Amino acid sequence: MTEKIAILLPAYNEEITIQKVITDFKRVLPEADIYVYDNNSKDRTNELARQAGAIVRFESRQGKGNVVRSMFREINADYYIMVDADDTYPADEVQKLLDPLRSGEADMTIGDRLSNGTYAEENKRGFHGFGNNLVRLLVNHLYQGNYQDIMTGYRGFNRLFVKNFPVLSSGFEIETELSIHSLDKRFKLVEVPITYHDRPEGSESKLNTFSDGFKVLCMIFNLFKDYKPLIFFSLVTLFFFILGLIVGVPVVTEFAETGFIAKMPSAILATGFMILAALSFALGFILDTIVRQNRMQYELKIYDYYERNGRK
Repeated sequence: MTEKIAILLPAYNEEITIQKVITDFKRVLPEADIYVYDNNSKDRTNELARQAGAIVRFESRQGKGNVVRSMFREINADYYIMVDADDTYPADEVQKLLDPLRSGEADMTIGDRLSNGTYAEENKRGFHGFGNNLVRLLVNHLYQGNYQDIMTGYRGFNRLFVKNFPVLSSGFEIETELSIHSLDKRFKLVEVPITYHDRPEGSESKLNTFSDGFKVLCMIFNLFKDYKPLIFFSLVTLFFFILGLIVGVPVVTEFAETGFIAKMPSAILATGFMILAALSFALGFILDTIVRQNRMQYELKIYDYYERNGRK
């Protein structure tokens, strides 16, 4: 049976590059279906995409995460390649992403721009490089990962991953969410070094370094709370416990020496901090049990998927 490959191109005001990207992928993978999801473009992106032979669809909710949600829900294929429509990633290297998926070595493949140094050479936005490194260090440390490139927009997926990935984010945090979810759910990951080229002249990045960077950090924080509640609330417990000690030790010392408590407000505050610490620790245990149960249900869902669809 012939495999079905879908090229996914989220697009917002990419009239300068969209036709070249589509043409390049049609040349390298003539058998693939190329989908362009126009996310409220103000220019001729969708018109030019149609002329180049792509299947054009529209997503009215603004944000890359919303586009990816619709793509994953609506498109059925054996293998998916998601790539930015700004001509920064080479179509000629798409087989590097497909081969580990076909062999079953990976559920998600990641086009790594950083290891070979091409991103550092081509990228003209210094804070983007700093942000990439910060997010990579945080995710690898918090989730015991070994990613080289978290924020890349060039990825491959098999059907198992796409149809079992709950998209929660709405914007550029989607890459971080993909990376963290795959680590938490133990999907097989393969990173492949790819060449990166900066946007051609006249094409502008839609990523705001500071506002979108803040959203990414919030996503890391929220997913850490959701995926690892025992560790998260243990840290909260430690925070309240230390505050309780700082406020309470002088009160206890005074009581031991005099038999009286003169600093009653401090005693009440210290007691409150210790109660909050105990509640936080108990909450962490309860949520950790719920997360374990959800993880077990997710694993059973994956087994059921294999039973119904076979291994792809």
